[in-house]
Amino acid sequence: MNTKKVITFGKISKDLSQEQAKNTESVSSGFGTFGKKSLETNITKMNEIKPEDEEESQNLKEVMGITGFGKKAKSFDVQEMLEHITKTINTNKAMSEKTKATDKETKTQLLEEAKSSDAADNENANDSKDEEDDFIGPPIPHGLENSTLSEQSTKVKDKDDDDDESDEDDNESDTEDELKLKDKVPCSHEVTMTHGTKAVTAIAADPSGARLASGSIDYDVCFWDFAGMDSSMRSFRTLQPCENHPIKCLQYSMTGDVILVVSGSAQAKVLDRDGFEKCETVKGDQYISDMARTKGHTAGLNSGCWHPFTKEEYLTCSQDSTCRIWILYRPRAHKHLIKCRAQNGVKTIPTTCGYSREGTVVACGCIDGSIQMWDHRKNFVNPSLIQRNAHAQGSEISSLSFSYLGQMLATRSCDDTLKLWDLRAFKTPVFEANNLYSRYDTTDCMFNPDDSILITGESLNRNQNTGRILFYDTKTFDLINEINVTNSHVIKTLWHPKLNQIFVGCGNGIVKVYYDSKKSLRGAKLCVVKTHLKQKHIEVMSTQQIITPHALPLFRQDRPKSVRKQMEKDRLDPVKSRRPDLPITSGQGGRVASSGGTLSSYVIRNLGLSKRIEDDQDPREAILKYAKVAEENPYWIAPAYKKTQPQTIFQSDEQDGASSAKKQKT
Repeated sequence: MNTKKVITFGKISKDLSQEQAKNTESVSSGFGTFGKKSLETNITKMNEIKPEDEEESQNLKEVMGITGFGKKAKSFDVQEMLEHITKTINTNKAMSEKTKATDKETKTQLLEEAKSSDAADNENANDSKDEEDDFIGPPIPHGLENSTLSEQSTKVKDKDDDDDESDEDDNESDTEDELKLKDKVPCSHEVTMTHGTKAVTAIAADPSGARLASGSIDYDVCFWDFAGMDSSMRSFRTLQPCENHPIKCLQYSMTGDVILVVSGSAQAKVLDRDGFEKCETVKGDQYISDMARTKGHTAGLNSGCWHPFTKEEYLTCSQDSTCRIWILYRPRAHKHLIKCRAQNGVKTIPTTCGYSREGTVVACGCIDGSIQMWDHRKNFVNPSLIQRNAHAQGSEISSLSFSYLGQMLATRSCDDTLKLWDLRAFKTPVFEANNLYSRYDTTDCMFNPDDSILITGESLNRNQNTGRILFYDTKTFDLINEINVTNSHVIKTLWHPKLNQIFVGCGNGIVKVYYDSKKSLRGAKLCVVKTHLKQKHIEVMSTQQIITPHALPLFRQDRPKSVRKQMEKDRLDPVKSRRPDLPITSGQGGRVASSGGTLSSYVIRNLGLSKRIEDDQDPREAILKYAKVAEENPYWIAPAYKKTQPQTIFQSDEQDGASSAKKQKT
């Protein structure tokens, strides 16, 4: 049943069937139509080129003098090509059969000689006969036959020797790898820097390697500047940023302009490069049980670190069972809160925390022996990766360190173990080192810059005399090297990737720096070369002060001034400060400029005086030096007095010393 499709909008109507028919008739352009293909009427048929047409074109070329219309296609005679190929194949076959026959004859002769000489060589010759049946080429000259046989026998012997020595080469390659890894450790030289008398529990170096900061349990933080230090290795600033709280962690930001100070208090501080405080986190309310309701930590801090790429974000963990993420210039409240839970859902205390190298993972090591990780891009409700039995329960995990490539994780715990984990298979550790005594809960571990070596420190046990740094291979976990540092605990270790130097914080208050003279750059190498200059001590003479209030200005004494003001005043005095003579442009102050500077100086130097007269010389003696010359060759005075006074008369000194009568004035 056909019905018309009509759309009505009030009084307006539209017939769709008629419009569709019009469209189908009118549409003739575009890319085509759907349905069966219509027959094409305007088709041009391709005509075959006939040989008569070719003759006509050839005649036209000859008449017009044209060589050709464009480039002519190249023609190939296939039949001729096939015949040529078959001929070459047949000739090659004949040649190869001849050479094979000659080769077989020569080989049989060589084999008979080899059999008579040695049975072992006979077996090798038989093998070579089977292998070299398909030999192609000219026969071997008779002069080289014996040499080829001897070479074959030596090759067989060498092959046997190589088989015997293959196992030895494998062992040697292992030892060479160990030697190469051992050479990577920069420990040819060492420098000692004295922080204090108590254990150094925190060490941080800025990314450029220009400065080092060390913190101790004696509340002090020392700043060391390698460019400004001399061989005495003294810190340029020591301060107590957190009052009476031991320093537990120090870390420079990714730009190196600020440093995070984590102490035993509930508030973390951020200092600038010179030690001045930038900001301090707020302390939470201790009487609120839900940690999400408080704006800060309510118990002492354990650790902290900066985000590797976001320069204003840092992380802290505390004894209140939480980790908090902060923004640098918003210290009045945390940005994110992470609650650490044990397996039974009870709170557990995070003892260390850290970011992955990409900053996408936040990891915590807890006191129940678990390692918990959260994805930084999601909410921090449930851990994305967790290992409950990473270390012994009840012993603090003192350090978490991600490898530079980000696939490995190293953990150090107070249960005397060091473990290496693969984050792609996080159920069991890849390697484990036992019996590494750790006394302090800040003993750390870290990777070298190319992730081939894992470094950690060892505390002094009862039977030991020296604390050690241990270096493990991350592939085989063999002990590559160990360094005896000092007669105390080794707590903090820091392998700086840019300087290629190792900084070690010890239990007796010293910081040791290990470097290589060839492989290390700047850092402690700058300080060792500089000589220590002693400061001049100012001697102060205590004198009795006499007060004369009404004395004349000539006799009035100055009031006593401070040493600094007196030094500034003496500095302005050219005599006391021993100011050198200033350069002059012309004669002034009794001094004359250099000869030739002015006309008068030039005349005095070059024309007036042939010889300079010393100032301390007696003028009478200076004149009498020329008396003999004047007598022999008089020029000025003698000719003038020749008539009136032919013989010169000098005044003689009176012997009695009586005073001569004064000449009256006229």
